[in-house]
Amino acid sequence: MNGVAAPIVAAEPAELAEFLKPRRAVSVIMVVYMTGEALQESLACVLRDPLVDELVVVDNGSSEAEAHVLRSLAARDPRVVLLGGHGNVGFARGANLGVRKARGDLLVFLNPDAFLQPGCVAELVREIESRPAPCLVGGRVLNADRSEQRGGRRGDITPMSALLSLSRLAQRVPGWRRFEVHWEDDAEPEGVSLVPTISGACFCMRREDFEAVDGFDEGYFLHVEDVDLCWRVRRQGGQVLFHPKAEVIHLGHTSQTSPLRVEFHKGVGLARYFRKRAETLPERLAACLLSPLVVGAALARPLLWRLTGRAT
Repeated sequence: MNGVAAPIVAAEPAELAEFLKPRRAVSVIMVVYMTGEALQESLACVLRDPLVDELVVVDNGSSEAEAHVLRSLAARDPRVVLLGGHGNVGFARGANLGVRKARGDLLVFLNPDAFLQPGCVAELVREIESRPAPCLVGGRVLNADRSEQRGGRRGDITPMSALLSLSRLAQRVPGWRRFEVHWEDDAEPEGVSLVPTISGACFCMRREDFEAVDGFDEGYFLHVEDVDLCWRVRRQGGQVLFHPKAEVIHLGHTSQTSPLRVEFHKGVGLARYFRKRAETLPERLAACLLSPLVVGAALARPLLWRLTGRAT
């Protein structure tokens, strides 16, 4: 051959070390309960991702048809680990069961009605490995039309901020914008940004960080456990991050469970969270007095949806 061989360029020691460093295994944790038609597409999106080493599905009590799909998937794909037979133990406890079963050191928690978009896991994993502990990185949660979903990035949820945000006073009264809980209408950050609270629909943690904050608080049955987890990460001096390039489409409201039951658990969880955060005696008294109001407001939401024809 007459061609001239290309010169071999030696890699820098730091680059070589990074290249040779073994990649930490990624486990996706999914808690399933009466999800509906979205489940199969959600599972397929996970298994299409080249960085997913394991998918742990915690079945809290699917329909017989969904249970058959899960058993068949686990039988033909060795990456799928199926946990079942424990009944509906709630999301927080189910997720903790999944973590204990998982083999990966990087944990991605994903709702069963959420569809991972290409590159989402790669962005989450890349970001979290460079951050101090403890850390939690949430993805950009989108509606089906790719608009940003409510709740994906939020402020600090306190009784005051929740009340002023829900009543819309935080948007209407000059100077009260700082109490607005929902930030999806704000300009999208150019890069990864610190936020007080992200959505539990899709987020990533290192196993050691998850264990350091004692995982999910199993006192929550459904909803608010993600808010509580973010608060505890921040309380330990850690970081809660919103990643605008780690995208996931979250349908929401696909569960075959009664909306009234779902909202009841959300209200109970929020009331519990406010009581848990209260430190002084006046704060504890206020949280206890607010609890019935919080639960009542949550129960009123499905009725409002029925009257207006849309979720709020």
